[in-house]
Amino acid sequence: MMKQIFAVFMSFILSLGVAFADEEALNDEKPFADTHVIMQVSDAETVHHQAVLDISNNLTKRYGQEMIDIEVIAFGAGVSMLFAGDNKDTARVASLQEHGVRFYVCGNTLDTIERKTHKRPELLPGVEIVQTGVKFLIDEIKRGYIPIHP
Repeated sequence: MMKQIFAVFMSFILSLGVAFADEEALNDEKPFADTHVIMQVSDAETVHHQAVLDISNNLTKRYGQEMIDIEVIAFGAGVSMLFAGDNKDTARVASLQEHGVRFYVCGNTLDTIERKTHKRPELLPGVEIVQTGVKFLIDEIKRGYIPIHP
């Protein structure tokens, strides 16, 4: 009888371990985040850039930076939001990065700009390049990120 109870107990404990193993964090840097958002910037209009920055800031304040995981992917005409140099959004992007927001830019778009202008745009510090921005967006959505395109 004791062996049967022990076997049932161990079976229960093992099933808990499997259940927790399945709930892998989407972002190891934000293990407590229960909300994962990916913001799309694909328009050149500054109003869209501002909306993405405003929403990221508001979500960080509302949830707390440990409880929300925010990614921003820029592709097409939206990549200018992440260019270094004369960029009025530099300070806001840096501030959001300090609060854990990650910024990505499409390498294909950068390649196209370089082919047309013979110069590759310099990016703001901390911005990561992904080869295909739309594929990155799709992959993150499949992993469980909520897409937002203001």
